[in-house]
Amino acid sequence: MTVAASRPEGLAAYIPVTAAYWAFMLTDGALRMLVLLHFHTLGFSPVQLAYLFLLYEIAGIVTNLSAGWIAARFGLTTTLYAGLALQVGALLALAGLDPSWGIGASVAYVMAVQGASGVAKDLSKMSAKSAVKLLAPSGQGGLFKWVAVLTGSKNAVKGAGFLLGAALLALAGFHAAVLGMAAVLALVLVAVVLRMPGGLPAGRKGAKFREVFSKDANINWLSAARVFLFGARDVWFVVGIPVYFYAVLSDGTEAGNRVAFFTIGTFMAVWTILYGAVQAAAPKLLGAAHRPEAELIAAARLWAGALALVPALLAGLVIVAGEPAPWLTAALVAGLLLFGAAFAVNSSLHSYLILAFSKGERVTMDVGFYYMANAAGRLLGTLLSGMSYQLGGVAACLGVAALMLGLSAVFAGRLRA
Repeated sequence: MTVAASRPEGLAAYIPVTAAYWAFMLTDGALRMLVLLHFHTLGFSPVQLAYLFLLYEIAGIVTNLSAGWIAARFGLTTTLYAGLALQVGALLALAGLDPSWGIGASVAYVMAVQGASGVAKDLSKMSAKSAVKLLAPSGQGGLFKWVAVLTGSKNAVKGAGFLLGAALLALAGFHAAVLGMAAVLALVLVAVVLRMPGGLPAGRKGAKFREVFSKDANINWLSAARVFLFGARDVWFVVGIPVYFYAVLSDGTEAGNRVAFFTIGTFMAVWTILYGAVQAAAPKLLGAAHRPEAELIAAARLWAGALALVPALLAGLVIVAGEPAPWLTAALVAGLLLFGAAFAVNSSLHSYLILAFSKGERVTMDVGFYYMANAAGRLLGTLLSGMSYQLGGVAACLGVAALMLGLSAVFAGRLRA
């Protein structure tokens, strides 16, 4: 592993990479909230809302496989610039949505734009995450600390994006919001291109696409665990809880909608910011600097099993309550914040382990394969979120989440030191 101190030009390159990633994730969180709330108020059903994000997740599966090879072949800056530029284009395209179109045409158009945004996100993510492996210092839990700080700060920024999206929708409207975000992100892209120093790998011409598929059993089992970990989050996060809270909080008037938008956006923001903060603190919480890799692998199994208990208990509360009530809403908020903290530890462990298991010469391809599994989990969770809510409300969403976390714990149990 390359020591950061011996690669000052690489560290200097990592600073704008991280800043660009933060800017991207701010728009990514805002865009998700804008699309979800805007189209819910237009009368889209939970399943139709889920459809809007399906191509976003499908694109992530394909992109992560190819992005690892593209970065290995052409360099990390290539994938970073491409991700930012594509997101600017997606925002501009979304601004062109015609309100007079029917629901079918609108769903198809937004799905296509969201697909482009999904490609953009995973190009940017793979670039930033791979740079950690190449630049983090060795020893004293350096790799775990660096990846935890990057991932935690990214999620805090994305949480702020949720709140930003809800605020922009309420104050500026959908069209002005997406145009404004496109303009700001375009300026960030120009600044990054102009200020990027040397130091990140430029790529190797002999990289073959077939190298993307790992032969390492640990990487494959960890990727399988990742599928169900993130599926368990998105099965309630994407559609179920926002639509449930909207039904509880809004009286159907314009003023009621604004209150609901701000409240939902605030909850989603606080949840994601808390999640990011705990991720960043995970190495200290786990004492990673003084624990061998074998103990951290065992911790990944235990934390996944413990996490499954939270949505199972919340699903039971919803069933017992029978109908929405203030105490139930408060219990869901508290329980989901607890879920976010435990989920953050699980996610941080996974993000460390994929880099620990990867070899330096193929890190972009291993990271790409792993985040392909991450996208597959989000796709599964997104699809099940709309279906579960349509069939059984928020209780069904939470029950499915508990089952998926049980599967994640089983796959994590196959990891070996």
